[in-house]
Amino acid sequence: MRRSAFALVLALALASCVTPAERKCHLSGLWRNEQDSLMEISAVRDDGDFQGKYLTRVTLAGICARVSPLKGAQQQPDEGRWPTFAFTVRWDKFSNATTAFTGQCFVDTGGKETLTTMWLLREAVGSLEEDWKATRVGRNVFTRKRTPKGKTLPIWSPSCEDASSPTP
Repeated sequence: MRRSAFALVLALALASCVTPAERKCHLSGLWRNEQDSLMEISAVRDDGDFQGKYLTRVTLAGICARVSPLKGAQQQPDEGRWPTFAFTVRWDKFSNATTAFTGQCFVDTGGKETLTTMWLLREAVGSLEEDWKATRVGRNVFTRKRTPKGKTLPIWSPSCEDASSPTP
């Protein structure tokens, strides 16, 4: 009887040690931030590199945004539960700007995955005298967006060809 009780206590102790490892944060998938922008990250390679797509809901000129490519890297993808990462977005075909994001991935005790990021957006300006206004800084928090199997970011992308005037 004592052995059974000891085995049960040992099994429960080991199970509680395993639970946090199950809450490892994974960057791959679809994410939404507080401004309703969407980001889809492909599988993270063994060396930490990844790529994906970004659809912003906020534009500098108030014009129709298009899905833009992103490229990044995750620090030490096989170590630690909450990795740090960085990526850049080249705003494709609607803006002469580039944004660099850096952040960390977290999972709370309820299993909710969150990416906290800081970003620098660099907009092209016409002269050195205008350089002072070319860089903006901000913060975004992304949460995982669950999607039906097979759904990808372009499905949520608005059709810019159908837009007769810019939408806010």
